[in-house]
Amino acid sequence: MSLQGNIFGNDNTHQEIILEHGILVYYPQFFTPQESNQFYHNLVDTSAWKQESMRMYGREVLFPRLMAWYGDASSAYSFSGKTFVPQPWTDTLLAIRNRVSPIAAATFNSVLLNYYRNGNDSMGWHADDEPELGQHPVIASVNFGAARRFLLRYKVDHSRKQEILLQHGSLLIMKGELQHYWEHHVPKTSKPVAGRINLTFRYIHP
Repeated sequence: MSLQGNIFGNDNTHQEIILEHGILVYYPQFFTPQESNQFYHNLVDTSAWKQESMRMYGREVLFPRLMAWYGDASSAYSFSGKTFVPQPWTDTLLAIRNRVSPIAAATFNSVLLNYYRNGNDSMGWHADDEPELGQHPVIASVNFGAARRFLLRYKVDHSRKQEILLQHGSLLIMKGELQHYWEHHVPKTSKPVAGRINLTFRYIHP
């Protein structure tokens, strides 16, 4: 693994982390604190939050977080045995997407929002490698609210790991072969933490 830091301006200070079979580009302060606070409160108050479930061991189990799906009408998305039909874009989500897309050098037609209400909310190990995302998908992850640990592990060798503390107003771009070879995870924490909203922008192929 190699780690490189490059400084181009206040919002563009970033680290590029080159993994075997994947690239991470992390902007810890992509949005200003004032912007981040405004986006966080707007998204908490206006998003169509739902606690979805998945079938596990013969019964329905609630996801340990709230979720919302937005995007173009053609961007329905399936994972964990569920198909999610998007809500129409809001002005807030379009504003965030328009800031992120040029930096990621990618087009996004949908976004998944996850609301971690406290330290008990989490995300299990998984990869964004569904067929409708295509080969080598670019995923742009935006974070508002409490900082949370973001862990990655190599699929065929779990001893190979990477960790990033995703901060308020940060942007993490995942690209290259990453989703095919690495899994990621947001663990629970016993520490008292406030809420956090994560937005993962992606392109769904029809």
